[in-house]
Amino acid sequence: MTPVVSKTTSLELEPVLSATRSLGGVCNGSSSANTSRNHHYATDDDGNEGSILQRMPSAGLEFANNPPPDEDATEAEKSVFDSAPNGGLGAWIQVSGSVFIYFNSWGIINSFGVFESYYSINGLSNKSESQIAWIGSIQAFLLVLVSVFSGPIFDRGYFRSLLIFGSVVSVFGMMMTSLCTEYWQTMLAQGIVVGIGTGCLFIPAIAILAQYFTTRLVFANGLVAAGSSLGGVIYPIIFHRLEPRIGFAWTTRVIAFIMLVTYAYALSVMRIRYTPKFKRALWDQTAFSDVPFVLFTFVVFFVFAGAYVPYYYAQSYAESQGIFSENVSFYMLSILNAGSIFGRIIPNFIADKVGPLNVMFPFTVLTMIDAFCWMAVSSPAGMVIFVFSYGVFSGAFVSLPPPVMAALCPDMRLLGTRMGMSFSVSGLGLLIGTPVGGALLKTPASYVATSAFCGGVVAAALLFMILSRYAKVGWDLKAFI
Repeated sequence: MTPVVSKTTSLELEPVLSATRSLGGVCNGSSSANTSRNHHYATDDDGNEGSILQRMPSAGLEFANNPPPDEDATEAEKSVFDSAPNGGLGAWIQVSGSVFIYFNSWGIINSFGVFESYYSINGLSNKSESQIAWIGSIQAFLLVLVSVFSGPIFDRGYFRSLLIFGSVVSVFGMMMTSLCTEYWQTMLAQGIVVGIGTGCLFIPAIAILAQYFTTRLVFANGLVAAGSSLGGVIYPIIFHRLEPRIGFAWTTRVIAFIMLVTYAYALSVMRIRYTPKFKRALWDQTAFSDVPFVLFTFVVFFVFAGAYVPYYYAQSYAESQGIFSENVSFYMLSILNAGSIFGRIIPNFIADKVGPLNVMFPFTVLTMIDAFCWMAVSSPAGMVIFVFSYGVFSGAFVSLPPPVMAALCPDMRLLGTRMGMSFSVSGLGLLIGTPVGGALLKTPASYVATSAFCGGVVAAALLFMILSRYAKVGWDLKAFI
């Protein structure tokens, strides 16, 4: 019987950095349990002991043998971790609060395609689609980048401060967006201000779950990650229905008011159970000599660079190619996000049985094929099938990278630090991918070039994924990783 080391998280990130904080808290509690005389064990819903990390050849071994010093965790902290409710009304209320945070953070980013289409025709029609895409890409990049620093702040017990500050700043950014008439104003309000605000929120939203769940943590994280897809379904519909009736300014304010109300709910119900004592560093020099880790960082970089291209341009493609009218084409983004709800929950359950990297591989292959097929779509049925299936396949890119990094990490004490390092670098893919896709629309090949770019970049991610797996376990196809 093996002591529980920790429970991996499966998230939105959508990349993604969120597991950094939750694992910080989990590692502290679980390592403390390992050093006690009576080991603590957990079973999943099927009665199997342990968690996904225990079945990974090297993910938890070194941590179990060399836990952090016992003085890093108090006896009271051990007790509160071991007594995590793992369900019940209070725990699921925390999940509901986190869902709304993801709904308004990654959900807004997933909805940027509707703003892209509007800006290209109305408010910023003098700018290219590539220039407009920089607004959404900077917003997404800042969400990831700020999260690297919000993690240590959460560690020090400033949970509610992060929620309040992030909520106020992101709502303020959307309110200011409603007043913008120039490109630089929109970049500042929607790109930078909203990006910074949401970056303060998304780490606390996922980190708190590790204080309430043990064997159900993967499922809880899957539900939270699906909240971002839900936002990506609802916000485009709200925008399309209201903008012709009340104008862009008031439509954007309505979205901001929805954010305000849902943030207020999250703030009113979410409570941390304890302050983690295990403080992670921001840098690990040994990571650069860990070949599987470095190769997988390239995987996430290329995934981020390519996977979000259809989220920005599928709607405009359906309209410009005459597949759907303007009133119908906007639904493409909502259908894509609806598909990603399944893609962010289902792979997590499979990964717990066969390994996260083993699951991520076929989903990457299917995403690549789907991306290359995009250029051939010419009928309404084909368009609907494409956006829905792409949402399902690409949704796995949000929830699976953190568990994969846990599988590749040789020492769980370094997991949070390495995730922060990896996502701060690979997050550059979010920054440059969609603007490049937009720039290709200006070439003679237009959407064919954009589709090829999307598929080619995902293919590069697939290549580095194969190399990363080989560097870790060789050609052992049965290895759990």
